[in-house]
Amino acid sequence: MQSITPAEFPPWADSPNDFLFYSTGAIFEQNDGRDDEIFQLAISDLSLNDDLLQSEKITHSVKLIEPNNPFQAVQEACELMNQGILALVTSTGCAAASALQSLTDAMHIPHLFIQRSGDGAPRTACQLNPSPDGESYTLAARPPVRISDVLLTLVSELHWQKFIIFYESDYDIRGLQSFMDQASRQGLDVSLQRVDRNVSRVFTDLFSTMRTEELNRYRDTLRRAVLLMSPRGAQGFIHQAVETNLASKDSHWVYANEEVSDADMMELIYGSLGRMTIIRQIFPLWRDTNVRCMRNNHRISSLLCDPQEGYLQSLEVSNLYLYDSVLMLAHAFYRKLDDRKWHSMASLNCMRKSTKPWNGGWSMLDTIQKVRISGLTGPMDFRAEGSNSHVQFEILGTSYSETFGKDVKRLASWDSTRGLNGSLKENRIESGMHGVTLKIVTILEEPFVMVAENILGQPMRYKGFSIDVLDALAKILGFKYDIYQVGDGKYGSPLPNGSWNGMIGELIGKRADLAVSAITITPERESVVDFSKRYLDYSVGILMRKSEEKINIFSLLAPFDLAVWACIAAAIPVVGIMIFLLRRIQAVRCQNNAGGHPPPSVSTSLQSAIWIVYGAFVQQGGDSILGSVALRIVMGSWWLFTLIVCSSYTANLAAYLTVSRMDNAVRSFQDLSKQADMVYGTVRESAVYEYFRAKGTNPLEQDSTFAELWKIVNKNNGFDHSVSSPSEGIKKCDMCAWH
Repeated sequence: MQSITPAEFPPWADSPNDFLFYSTGAIFEQNDGRDDEIFQLAISDLSLNDDLLQSEKITHSVKLIEPNNPFQAVQEACELMNQGILALVTSTGCAAASALQSLTDAMHIPHLFIQRSGDGAPRTACQLNPSPDGESYTLAARPPVRISDVLLTLVSELHWQKFIIFYESDYDIRGLQSFMDQASRQGLDVSLQRVDRNVSRVFTDLFSTMRTEELNRYRDTLRRAVLLMSPRGAQGFIHQAVETNLASKDSHWVYANEEVSDADMMELIYGSLGRMTIIRQIFPLWRDTNVRCMRNNHRISSLLCDPQEGYLQSLEVSNLYLYDSVLMLAHAFYRKLDDRKWHSMASLNCMRKSTKPWNGGWSMLDTIQKVRISGLTGPMDFRAEGSNSHVQFEILGTSYSETFGKDVKRLASWDSTRGLNGSLKENRIESGMHGVTLKIVTILEEPFVMVAENILGQPMRYKGFSIDVLDALAKILGFKYDIYQVGDGKYGSPLPNGSWNGMIGELIGKRADLAVSAITITPERESVVDFSKRYLDYSVGILMRKSEEKINIFSLLAPFDLAVWACIAAAIPVVGIMIFLLRRIQAVRCQNNAGGHPPPSVSTSLQSAIWIVYGAFVQQGGDSILGSVALRIVMGSWWLFTLIVCSSYTANLAAYLTVSRMDNAVRSFQDLSKQADMVYGTVRESAVYEYFRAKGTNPLEQDSTFAELWKIVNKNNGFDHSVSSPSEGIKKCDMCAWH
């Protein structure tokens, strides 16, 4: 709509002070229909109030643009400037805000910007471009994102050292950069994991790609988690985590989002397990009924200030800041006119190169920055580097109790000036168990639970690591206990009729209040009973009987292959024959030169030559050879050959003897399934037994290893090769070694 500017006041007005129109432009995104509604309501409230604006009126022009369309935003802003406006109010995403900032900086038009976040996801800071001349005309009516500061304070207060952050695909992860940097400087171990819109697929992928040990470690990681999601996305995520038994009652999750309604908050808390903490923005002035409807000299309509209307609770945070932005402009217009420093608004054409910026823009911007109001969101001013810094958060949550943390209460608050106000430390279990006697079931397994030496006439006493932990708890909480061993000697597994045996069955049947033992946490068991925090992690191993050392009289021949030994055996007579021939030739020459008598010290027989070669081979020497150069060359070459062969033999023999002592035929489940010489089993109805059953009978399992293992382990329903307890298995496997 065409607005009337101060330069065009009606002819019946004697001066601009008699009758003035303040023209304001607004740009909103089409999918945020409430922005236009609240903007119109704010203009209507100001027009009906004579306390702030007397003979002046505010006119406005509203333009709607497509979401994330910076080009259209600039076009509509240019059209508003062509009509003539004193200020521009926008409620858009970061892309359109960045383009509008460049335009308003060039045209010198004050720009009040309210950042929106799409689909209820947490905000991240908009990376606006710096102004070329250092004079930014864009003022952030909504305070900068401070969720990272609140989270850092929270994890420091709770003494978290390791946790994981889940964020939605729509969330801009760059908003966590400062948080991650500060966490790294403090030595915190922080992991990030992206969550797709299809939440169920995330957990399906986990179960299809992770083994049981990895899932247990991942469940430990989930005990401390931060959720940066929309309320709907967080509800789906929590529901899937509970359904798949990845969430436990000793977990603590933090959900951080500026805009969380009471209904969404209760849905999150009641749908979760363990402790849940909610961080959201609040506006504390609304709790004071005396100042609810009055803001400075401005009276707010009953639609907004009356709690019975319920209208205020349905508004988004950005809607509230939009209302206050209009109120801020009204105060700035009034002060500008009161100071008699009014500048007429000239029509600007952004498409022309010769267009000069508005000469009154800087003065108007300076006036807005000096104004301080108290609106729907509390105090608002732009004295902190062009942004409204006043923001306050409340931290709500639950703690451990008899109701499993279903009571919600306000734990603390955080504001931009004072920081944290309150304590977030986890409440310890209240000592309300004095005089209570618990029935505790256990199963013997060294070194966790063992039977102590029994004194005649005294009841059976137990000792071990788990018993020490139980005694410490009893001392702290003041309870007593009666302990007994489970009748069937089993940890607990589901039966075909749906019931459980072992210690799990004792707990489900309420015959025992607590089970103390070295029991493996599995998803099936965790779905029916609660576990404490694990204090020991171990992987599945193979206990084997030590291999018997077999004496082999031919082991000395092992370093060389049979072909090598054959070549060596053939080389000795061949070299001996060469020596024999050379010595005979030498003897003939000597006989001719010495009158027919050979030297008495030189033997020329073939037997003597072969003996000399063999003696040199075993490095024992032999008769000296007084001969020609040819003899010396042959013997020197043979000595070098024997040196190399003997050195290689010595090294290979040492390596062979060492490897033979270390060699084990079975090093993995694959090796175990491929051999048929030894039989094997496990503890019947244990976690490992059930794991083999699940993997070995799964038709979708592509690896046949577990099918082969299960065939042997479950032979005759496990009674042939498996055992009823670990101690029985150790006795069966006398002189065993752990692999």
